[in-house]
Amino acid sequence: QVQLVESGGGMVQTGASLRLSCAVSGRSFSGYHMGWFRQAPGKEREFLAIISWSDGGTFYADSVKGRFTIFRDNVKTTVFLQMNSLKPEDTAVYYCAASTLGVQYRSTKYDYWGQGTQVTVSS
Repeated sequence: QVQLVESGGGMVQTGASLRLSCAVSGRSFSGYHMGWFRQAPGKEREFLAIISWSDGGTFYADSVKGRFTIFRDNVKTTVFLQMNSLKPEDTAVYYCAASTLGVQYRSTKYDYWGQGTQVTVSS
């Protein structure tokens, strides 16, 4: 089992930055890929970014490329999502997830999920 706990969400204004954290614990997760997703009301869960826990390789959705950065801290076993230049359309619940299937964009390919953290961006 792998446990994921997100934190760092909140309410900010357009143009602000937030850093989300995902604390990872449980069984050995060195072979996992860690992803960030978000889900706005009435919309499907959207892939944002993914990082390989073993080598740090990353991949981003076009919608956030250049604004969001995913990175990890191996010592603290935490994955982060740095979000800059936030827009009202970034308002959503943000989730981190873990997959053993390599780089995956579909939420159904992830085995473990956190509880989510709300991000609200006002105009």
